[in-house]
Parts: sequence; C-alpha cells; structure tokens
Amino acid sequence: MPAPYVLHMLTPLKHVSAFDVNMAADAGITTLFPYTQVEPGEVAGITQDAMFSRDPANAARTGLFIGGRDALVALDMLESARISMFPPFTISAMVDPSGAFTTAAALVAVVERALRRARPEGLKGLNVQVYGATGVVGGTAGVIAALAGGRVTLVSHRGLSGVEPKAAEFRRRFNVELACADAPDDASKERLLADAEVVFACGKAGLQILSARHLAAAPRLLAAADINAVPPSGIEGVAAQDDGTPLPGGRGVGIGALAVGGVKFRVQHALLQRMAQADAAVYLDFRDAYDAARDIAG
Repeated sequence: MPAPYVLHMLTPLKHVSAFDVNMAADAGITTLFPYTQVEPGEVAGITQDAMFSRDPANAARTGLFIGGRDALVALDMLESARISMFPPFTISAMVDPSGAFTTAAALVAVVERALRRARPEGLKGLNVQVYGATGVVGGTAGVIAALAGGRVTLVSHRGLSGVEPKAAEFRRRFNVELACADAPDDASKERLLADAEVVFACGKAGLQILSARHLAAAPRLLAAADINAVPPSGIEGVAAQDDGTPLPGGRGVGIGALAVGGVKFRVQHALLQRMAQADAAVYLDFRDAYDAARDIAG
C-alpha cells in the first residue's frame, strides 16, 4: 500500500485559507496539517521535521503549501524551504499567497487568449497598465505580463511609494522592467489611459476603479480585465462573466472575474495534483502557475 500524501500548509497569518484547504482536498490530498503565524525563520525547521520523518522512498509523498498575503515573503519562505533540503529527503513545495499567483497567472493567460484572436503575439510589445498594483494580485500580474513581453506600468492611487519599492524588488529578483505611476483622481487616470492598450483592474472587491468615462479616454484600448466579482465591477461595463466580450464603448474587449476565476480554479487544482502525483520533488511558484494557465486557457 503506498504511503499517504501529506501536505503541510504554512501561513504567516492567523488562519490557513479555507479555500486552499478545500482545493487540496479536491485535488485528492486528504492528509492536511495547518501551521499558522509562521515566521520566515521557522520554515527551515518545519521543512526538515517533515522531510526527516519519512522514509526517503516516500519523500515525494510529502509537500509544503505556503500561503499568506505577501508575495515576496511567500517566495522567501519557499526559498528557505528549498535550501534546507538535500537528497534523498527532498520534498515538494508550492507557493500561492492569497491565491494571488494562480489568479494573476489566469488573468494574464485569459487576456492573452482574447488578444490572440486578432493579434497572435498576445501581450508582446503592448502598453499594459495594472490598477490596484499595490496588492499581491496586481503586482504579480504585472511581473507575469512583463515576462510575457508587455510594457508594464504599475499604477497606484496613493503615491509612488506604494509601487516603486515593489517594482525595484521585482526588477532585482526577476529581471523585469516595470514603470510606475500615481493616478489618484479622474484627470490623472485619463492622462495615463491615453497610452493604454491593456488594463488590469486588481483592486479591492466592490470598488470601481475605472469608469466608462475613463475608458473613453483610452483610444488604443484592446482589452480591459477585471478580477472583481463583487458589484460594482472594477471596470464599468465589464461583467463578471465576460470573456472577450466587446466593450460598450466600441474599443477593445472585456474580461470579467468569472472568466479569470474559472481558469484560476483549474490552475490551482492542476498544480496541487502535480505535487501529489510527482515521483520527485517539485517547487512551484507563479511562473509554473502561468505555464499551467496558458495550457488551460488555450
């Protein structure tokens, strides 16, 4: 009888995400254990406790899932886990803070799918503006879009201090160039949108970031995508179920939260199954999520 797959779920927060627990169970992983309020310095000890307690033949039957709300902290925790391992005890690890890596990957992949209907090169060379970029989904989507060849601007509504340090750290870690902009009011948004070809709205649920008036100021717009499923929509005129639907103003198409969410769900499921079914350790982050999202979105 094969050894059970054991998933240790780590988060710096007070609670492990119920969403992630359900996703892991639906991926066939039934032995789950939560670790909450985990400090980065504790990750190596937890990792080694998990790996040394199993026969090396069952090392691949053990995994770590790292959550939280901060992308860079989560990636640091993943790296701490990785460097604390050594053969033959290496175990798998996946990082997806607040579901942001799988959501951002799905967002970019679904937008690319819509763009490729008229533009085979997808995001490559396009001006991409990420609104709500101070959050973990927005920042990650910006990095993925830049890796896909987009010319990305991270947009803040409360000063450049909210995005410039993040852009600098992403540049250092991932060798991507990300411009930054501050757009606290309608006039500044309209000036910025004059150059936009793709916009992502990654703000808080129930908050409208871009109105029809704003979109009217974007003459080059090809696609507008919103991750907010809670009314009002983050982009006026983009419904949650839209998937390449023409925008009301006649320029570009809209991608709504449910179109993104359907792919996100499948991406997270696929990555969890990949861990559970692997014959050797795997380490999965937003780049793996993006690869999976592109395959799933088609």
